[in-house]
Amino acid sequence: MFVDIVKINVKAGDGGNGAVSFRREKYVPAGGPDGGNGGKGGSIIFAADDNMSTLLDFRYKRNYAAESGQDGQRKKCYGKDGEDLIIKVPRGTVIKEAQSELVMADISADGLFVLAKGGSGGKGNAEFATPTRQAPRFAKPGFKGESYELILELKLLADVGIVGFPNVGKSTLISVVSAAKPKIANYHFTTLIPTLGVVNAQSGNFVMADIPGIIKGASKGVGLGISFLRHIERCRLIIHMVDVSGQEGRDPIQDYETIEAEMREFNPAIAVCPQIVAANKCDTASDEQIKAFERYIKKRNLPFYKISAATTQGTKQLIDHASLMLRDIPPAKEFAAEYVHEEKSSERLFNITLEDGIYAVDAPWLEPIIESVNIDDYESLQYFQRVIRSSGIIDKLEEMGIKEDDTVNIMGFEFNYRQ
Repeated sequence: MFVDIVKINVKAGDGGNGAVSFRREKYVPAGGPDGGNGGKGGSIIFAADDNMSTLLDFRYKRNYAAESGQDGQRKKCYGKDGEDLIIKVPRGTVIKEAQSELVMADISADGLFVLAKGGSGGKGNAEFATPTRQAPRFAKPGFKGESYELILELKLLADVGIVGFPNVGKSTLISVVSAAKPKIANYHFTTLIPTLGVVNAQSGNFVMADIPGIIKGASKGVGLGISFLRHIERCRLIIHMVDVSGQEGRDPIQDYETIEAEMREFNPAIAVCPQIVAANKCDTASDEQIKAFERYIKKRNLPFYKISAATTQGTKQLIDHASLMLRDIPPAKEFAAEYVHEEKSSERLFNITLEDGIYAVDAPWLEPIIESVNIDDYESLQYFQRVIRSSGIIDKLEEMGIKEDDTVNIMGFEFNYRQ
């Protein structure tokens, strides 16, 4: 089964928490803090795999999580870092953030792409020891790893794409100029998935893709719809094949204009892609039919070839010309990243509401810090106060008119305000 678009969830590993521990040995009085730092969470990494040609595997497994870092230990032992998770996808896969549908990465080149970073480990209490604070009884929690809902969209990497109405001979052409063996039959929509073939030509080899038939309304979902139009977007050159014989009462000019309009509607950039027009089934067409269509194409200043894919008439000349054109056409398009990661400053956003005399502070980023606070330890509470002061929460409370002994609730942690 050919699957070229899926939706998955990825979650990088969380950082391990720092440890609160004190050295206790027989002959070492007042050994001091020795809590170690937490380990870093594993990241989600994507890589291209040339042995994969479909996203089928992601149909059955949609949730991917990297390993979290381990918590710090006593004796200043650091927690173990979580292992990165490498997800292999077919070369040419475009990764989008699901909600915005903005491109995050194009997995077309070699190498690894870190898509979701693991959280940093929290610091143990040994890190907070100073000459004036010799016994800190608090540590920092680990940071959360990034998580995303993603759309994986496979856009085939092909130099040349053959487009046209169903049953015009696209599959026959790729079968005679390459080793590809697509299904060929005398009915519409024989080709249900794109077929790739390597073509040997005088000016060099190139990859050709047989795109399933396009019909009127395809860009709006008619027929196979836009299911396979996405695979044209990377093509450096388009061979637009038309059945010039006019079988089934078809008008070659009208067919050509219909397909052009559908490609332009789907993506205007395709309309400016270099193109060759191949008039197929010339062996069954009249001279007048061929000449009328040729005159129309010549007015558009496009290369025109009369071929018969079934008998291989003109196919070599068509392929040689395509190979020559490719020498002057830039490499296949890569999709630039559009998604912008949130700035770190946005992690400290908060909202304060006053209800029934209680100032409720909504600040999700504070939750792991609150969990690490030891309310029985003065220094730990001081650390917490410094965090909410530096974040602007105290200033905002004072701006809202908070008074001595008013109740403040921060993510379930409730206390009386003191100036």
